Order: sequence, then structure tokens, then C-alpha cells
Amino acid sequence: MKEIEQKIAELTAELVDASQLSEAKARVWIELLWSDFESTYAKAGYDYKGMEMTERIIRQWIQSYGRDIHAFAGRNPKYAHLLDEVE
Repeated sequence: MKEIEQKIAELTAELVDASQLSEAKARVWIELLWSDFESTYAKAGYDYKGMEMTERIIRQWIQSYGRDIHAFAGRNPKYAHLLDEVE
């Protein structure tokens, strides 16, 4: 469990550097992306490839969309209210 926490902390720091999000909001984003990726992957029927794959995909999203990743919340009410609660 500590390893996942470390990876989430690293990805959070990368997202903070790549965006104008606060550390708290970046952490929420990383946790949501992590959870959604793993659950969507499982629902699609794929075998679990481990947290390394999840980390790699999220890192790619940060590199590609980091600066604008927060804009996604405005289009997805599933997340918007969660991010509004974080300061």
C-alpha cells in the first residue's frame, strides 16, 4: 500500500508542476484518474497489468494534458463537485 501512496505522491507533484492546480486538487485528480483507469480497465475485461501500467498511463496523461486537465471537470459532473470541495 505504501508503494501506491508513493506513486500517487509522485504523480501529484508532476501534475502540480505541469498545471496551475493546487497540491490538494492535483491529488484529487490523480486519485480519481487512478481509480477510474483501473476500474474501467477491469470492466472492459482486461487482465490486471499492475500499478506500473496505471502509473505509466497517468504519467502520459499528465504530459499530454497536464496544463488543461482541470478543464475536464467542467464537462464531467461526476468529478466537478468533488473538485469544488477541495481548496
